[in-house]
Amino acid sequence: MSTLSGRVVTLRLAEEKDVAALADIRATPEVRRWWRGDDDLAAAVRDDLADDDLTLYAIEHDGRVIGAIQWHAEPDPDYRHASMDIFLDPAVRGAGLGVDAIRTLARHLIDEYGHHRFTIDPAAANSAAIRAYAKVGFRPVGVLRRYERGVDGRWHDGLLMDLLADDLTG
Repeated sequence: MSTLSGRVVTLRLAEEKDVAALADIRATPEVRRWWRGDDDLAAAVRDDLADDDLTLYAIEHDGRVIGAIQWHAEPDPDYRHASMDIFLDPAVRGAGLGVDAIRTLARHLIDEYGHHRFTIDPAAANSAAIRAYAKVGFRPVGVLRRYERGVDGRWHDGLLMDLLADDLTG
């Protein structure tokens, strides 16, 4: 399905026409801190669009692209689950739009693909993201020590969180 309707957001498959807006959002300091990339963020968005193992949706609210949410599936049937990631324009944070986008994508993956489990792995220091994921029903599984190299060149912890379909809230 190319368009998914949430309570207040719409998710639609991202296209080339979304690259500039998504790169601009990723370039904001609040997003870039967690979603790094080299100097060409438009190329990074295009790489995601071209990745056959990844599905990238533009998140729209009031007719404007406000971020992106993506997912990919573990192909091994004995470990089947979907992983997701999201970023939002800092100007719209705090209004529940990210929570709506995550919930909308999770419901779609349950209903259309039969997924029963989801993972997400925010930086352990990204408390705003962790709170948003918890509102949907994600629970901490454990700290991934020295999981990701930061822009400062040092290793930083991540937090593995998961969600079972039965625990999806709202």
